[in-house]
Amino acid sequence: MSTDLVPRQDRLAWWAHMSAHEIAPIALSSEHADDFRGRAYSVDLTAARVAEYATSPLKGRRTPAHIRRHDPDGYWLFLVHNSAVRLEQGHNDSVLEPGEISLFDTSHPFATEFVDAGELTRLTLMFMPKQALPLPHGKVDQLLARKLPARTGTGAILTRYLTGLREQAADCDPAELPRLGTIGIDLAAAFLAGHLDTDRHLPGESHHRVLAARIDAFIDHHLGDPSLGPTVIATHHHISVRTLHVLFQKRRETVSATIRRRRLERCRADLADSRLRDRPIGEIALRWGFKTTAEFSRAFRAAYDMSPREHRQQALVTEEPTAAVLRLH
Repeated sequence: MSTDLVPRQDRLAWWAHMSAHEIAPIALSSEHADDFRGRAYSVDLTAARVAEYATSPLKGRRTPAHIRRHDPDGYWLFLVHNSAVRLEQGHNDSVLEPGEISLFDTSHPFATEFVDAGELTRLTLMFMPKQALPLPHGKVDQLLARKLPARTGTGAILTRYLTGLREQAADCDPAELPRLGTIGIDLAAAFLAGHLDTDRHLPGESHHRVLAARIDAFIDHHLGDPSLGPTVIATHHHISVRTLHVLFQKRRETVSATIRRRRLERCRADLADSRLRDRPIGEIALRWGFKTTAEFSRAFRAAYDMSPREHRQQALVTEEPTAAVLRLH
């Protein structure tokens, strides 16, 4: 959705109407009413809903009258991408800087102000029904409108989840979207519990899903390390190798197969990148954790039915990724 399709004089009112429908009824005002711009993208994940917004600076206020008109009875997680955003609810009043997260409750009045930074303010929001968040609501209310740093640990994983969701959702079978919603709520619950020191309140299934998300992020970050394997992963996450393998039993591939597949995918993308045409194949293989060029070539041919050199030649001629089917066991 975009204001580009709306007459200039109607854009702010249209945005307020859209926000009331997508978020909750709220009064909006802006010093940029005459040249207001906004873009929105939303994906319904059944258990949750995630939306991306880019908007001209504005102020918003949700009053008791708005709440009586309509209350979704949930929490909105609020991730700021660029310019600062002020958020006020209850006894808390915070200015969120880029990379910080906050939370607001649709059942209580709140106010927000997007600080003018000479560009559209970009945000990602995730709506969670209160009954879906496995934490005591009295505890969660302590975090309303508080600044919640999110650059490390579960916060960093949650941020990557939120920022990458548009691409993830676009590539997913619709039947997978509810699972993405469940993962999002689990990550949010673990992140919030960490700020409340209430990890013990998380259900066992949530703990397992959050642990799996942390392990996936760890694998992606350390693919270039040739020593990466089940023992390293288990040690880093303070679990046994057996527990790690149990976590992967619900997947279609083992821990080692997951590492090999992701390394091959990175190598395959680099080989098809025209900017890397002069980089030796062996160097690309070593970059992504293969110990020898011969080992990489064997794995690549087994997965894609062609050699790395053949794939590079084909990709650079067509300047498109090949449609080879990956077959890993």
